Amino acid sequence: MDLPDLPPAYTFPRLSRTREASDAAFEAKRAAMGPHIRRRWAWDEAFQRDLHERHFQAKPFFMIMRAGEAIGTLSLMLMPDHVRFGEFYLLPAFHGRGTGTAILRHCLALADERALPVRLEHLHWNPVRSLYLRHGFVETGRSEIHCFLERPAAQSPA
Repeated sequence: MDLPDLPPAYTFPRLSRTREASDAAFEAKRAAMGPHIRRRWAWDEAFQRDLHERHFQAKPFFMIMRAGEAIGTLSLMLMPDHVRFGEFYLLPAFHGRGTGTAILRHCLALADERALPVRLEHLHWNPVRSLYLRHGFVETGRSEIHCFLERPAAQSPA
């Protein structure tokens, strides 16, 4: 699944499976999640790098570009019965400015075009939860550290 541009400013080039691309995505994760993870568990570089590499190799990653500047990453994957959204990391300078809302709405519209639900997971204590709940996601389950959310498929007009 490709991720079309969001005019006027956002583009989403798909990241290749290179070390350079993986490193860029990891730095976005470190900037966005590092402070939260450090407060909760401390940052274990080797663990975080290994976890990132497993996700990076298993999922399509996209760089989030704003007017030519890399400001984060996300993963969006079309599955047979849903769209999987994840690895949504915005640099801290873009938090609380509507950037995440605009990008999430863009991704949700792509799922709506296919009449598919969107699924994701987040760490229990991640403040991004409020963004997801505002956009119609509901909790479908929990693990020891993750909440699993789903936004139902858009209803076709009658």
